[in-house]
Amino acid sequence: MNSQDVKNAISGALVVDKPVGMTSHDVVQAIRNGTSLRRAGHTGTLDPRASGVLVILVGPAVRLSEYVSASDKRYQAIIRLGGTTDTYDAEGKFTPTTDPSNITEEQFEEALKTFVGEIEQTPPPYSAVKVQGRKAYEMARKGEEVELEPRTITVHHLEVLEWTPPEVVIDVHCSSGTYVRSLANDLGKKLGCGAYLVGLRRTKSGKFTLRDAVPLRKLQEAFTAGNWYQYLIPAAEALGDWYAIELSPDEVEAVRHGHRVKAKAEDASQEK
Repeated sequence: MNSQDVKNAISGALVVDKPVGMTSHDVVQAIRNGTSLRRAGHTGTLDPRASGVLVILVGPAVRLSEYVSASDKRYQAIIRLGGTTDTYDAEGKFTPTTDPSNITEEQFEEALKTFVGEIEQTPPPYSAVKVQGRKAYEMARKGEEVELEPRTITVHHLEVLEWTPPEVVIDVHCSSGTYVRSLANDLGKKLGCGAYLVGLRRTKSGKFTLRDAVPLRKLQEAFTAGNWYQYLIPAAEALGDWYAIELSPDEVEAVRHGHRVKAKAEDASQEK
């Protein structure tokens, strides 16, 4: 087996602890450079100012991206009360609002409860959501009006971890596609004092937590040493709670060629 055959056989997931200051694409490029693998992609964007769990699929495993990306996420978010920004985070133009000092922790928690469950959420104007083929943030930067449609998301759990106003740290367990920046902005509207996101750390993506994540610097050291394979996780593990089904030989061949196959619910085993 030559070196190219070895590369083609590499498939799986690398769970990275993304540092603040890098885009998710920057991390993917670092993985490509370190592994010499062209096929690599992340499974859920983290903003440059955010850190935490970023699952990178490499090799044939990238075909699972849409399924792994659909996994629930969990975050620790730092929200600052008493102002708004046009980006809904600390990078944007700040506008002071109402003094939040009269808001109690009990009032904050009551407001949080209204965002738990299946809700409609509008993405931030500074986001990668496309409007007629153009990215919203590109339009916003040019001063163009951005009208984004609300989308249905699910917030499973919200909890106050630290109450040190004007900053509050909360735990967010939500569906894929949730914008924590929008949650902070909407929460500020609900409270009547304005709010924006000042810190975000993803603590869980699908089944993977920070305990599974490897700091990018440590992974890059492993690339140099040639022992990065120790961090490669089998692709099947990245699917988390998806049920397994047994395929016929013809179906296996179809999947190998990138085709989809239909499966009945009764064919699924309890093995995940």
